Amino acid sequence: MEKTYTPPIGCYAPDFELPGIDDQVHHLARYLDNFQAVGVVFMGNFCPDVRLYLKRLKQIQTDFEQQRFTLIGINANDAQQIPEDSFDAMKSFAAQENLNFPYLRDHNQDVAKCFRAKIIPEAFLIDNKAILCYRGRIDDCADSPDSVQTPYLRNSIAALLNGQPVATNVTEAVGCNLKWRTKPRYLE
Repeated sequence: MEKTYTPPIGCYAPDFELPGIDDQVHHLARYLDNFQAVGVVFMGNFCPDVRLYLKRLKQIQTDFEQQRFTLIGINANDAQQIPEDSFDAMKSFAAQENLNFPYLRDHNQDVAKCFRAKIIPEAFLIDNKAILCYRGRIDDCADSPDSVQTPYLRNSIAALLNGQPVATNVTEAVGCNLKWRTKPRYLE
């Protein structure tokens, strides 16, 4: 049976306003006004899979930022279950890891639920018309950057920025389960 995803590829991505570790409120629509594409990555400080991808995510940001692209990291983990994912811990984590993209807190987990996120890291690529163009894993080898055969997110960004269709627009994210306060229905 084929899996279906909500929001579906080709439909509008959910808009959001979330606080960032810079103590500013970040609004997706404002990013879409200023960038040709935005990559939203649900992530968390505690997850070893996220840590394996941090260098690659920072490199993606560096490689594409001059082409009007930005990543946005969103931490939606329940900080009561995972204290290392509290807002203050996010600030320390971002400084320690030298994050070069915005890192936002989805305290009530509404944005994660709207995107139907379930795994961290899980990436969503959105064009400047707010259309979801890709969702899934960052690449095919979390353990070793040198063993990557298919850099799904990087390929999708490059295609979108060059006006080409995204060849593989859905992959299954692999990593840690997002830590929910109350498990959403779509995961039952």
